[in-house]
Amino acid sequence: MELKERPRLKIPKTRFEILFDCITIVIFGLSVVYLISVWAMLPTEVPAHYNATGEVDRWGSKWELIIMPMIAFVMWISMTILEKYPHVYNYPKLTKENVQAQYKNARLMLNVLKNIIVLLFIYISWNDIQVAFGDSESIGIWFVPFFFIVIFGPMIFFFVRSLRL
Repeated sequence: MELKERPRLKIPKTRFEILFDCITIVIFGLSVVYLISVWAMLPTEVPAHYNATGEVDRWGSKWELIIMPMIAFVMWISMTILEKYPHVYNYPKLTKENVQAQYKNARLMLNVLKNIIVLLFIYISWNDIQVAFGDSESIGIWFVPFFFIVIFGPMIFFFVRSLRL
């Protein structure tokens, strides 16, 4: 089905999507409050980048700590807006019979990815603070494989689900 032929359906969010959004917003808010509350105690240099094994390979100004929450906020808002337009996404098989199911599936995938990405950014920010305080030495060697699993796992799941719809 061509883009111009696709119906623009108003499909209400599921309880899961609403709950996941709320949980992410609360955790994001708490992470910003935490950053503000420890700001004065932070050293002037904090972790700014990690290598593939999770070790700090660049230190930077503590002002760099606001980058992750800012990117997370912009991404969350942008992806939330994009969720409202499932008719513009790419679909492997879109027909008149499955259009509503495909839209719901694609929007749910976007919702899950949006919230997972923001939660990962929050974790990285929190870990940066822990390393800066000396409570941790790195983000850990497990972070990169974990990152790929939690990002690509849902993508694969929802893509396969889309093919079955």
